[in-house]
Amino acid sequence: MDYLLIGMKLIIGLIALMTITRLLGKKPLAEMTPYDIIYLIVFGGILEESIYDKKVTIWMFLFSLAVWAIAILAVEKLVAKFNPLRILVKGEADQLLSNGKINRKAFEKNQLEMEQVRSMLRQQGIFSLKEVRDMYIEPGGQISINPFAKYNSVAVEDLGIEKKEEEPSVLLIDEGEIKPEVLKAIGKSKEWLLQGVNEKGYQYIEEILYCEWSETDGFFIKGFDDTVELDGQQPS
Repeated sequence: MDYLLIGMKLIIGLIALMTITRLLGKKPLAEMTPYDIIYLIVFGGILEESIYDKKVTIWMFLFSLAVWAIAILAVEKLVAKFNPLRILVKGEADQLLSNGKINRKAFEKNQLEMEQVRSMLRQQGIFSLKEVRDMYIEPGGQISINPFAKYNSVAVEDLGIEKKEEEPSVLLIDEGEIKPEVLKAIGKSKEWLLQGVNEKGYQYIEEILYCEWSETDGFFIKGFDDTVELDGQQPS
């Protein structure tokens, strides 16, 4: 009897999850928001606490799942109708770069580090921050990019020219601090770095928010003064 009860709860739980997922629409996993993760965690908690507890009957389990499903659907309907509630519950895109300028408030709000952003850019085939005009981080954690026009993809064979391969860039200075392990990896010294940033008009390392370098293009630097003060949210 115990095995039958456990099996029935598992089947009911699976049907409930499939049903609520179907009702919420075909949302890609990559676009799940923190709220979506929360309701899945709550479902897991209900199933875990109910499945092996003999005191929890099938009807009690069904009641818990019904309340869970109704609450999710109610929130989904409300956030679709009221935009301020949608922003509160699901959040909205934050602008990390505006016209090539770094929005430090948005970085701090989302607890992002430069190397994290560079990693996300590389996943989209962009190996230097200088190519990015505007960048947003979506509620689900993905990034959306608007590159500068001169970096828009054009097939070189369409232009009838031969394009040289470009070396990837490395992050040398992050928020006023040198990354010695990166310098060592590329076989460069601190003196070489200081000379390079001085030639770009920066006297002190502490002035530099972001500094990358590549064998192909040399230095690309953003100072602390070269930032924007936005609230972090996407303009409406």
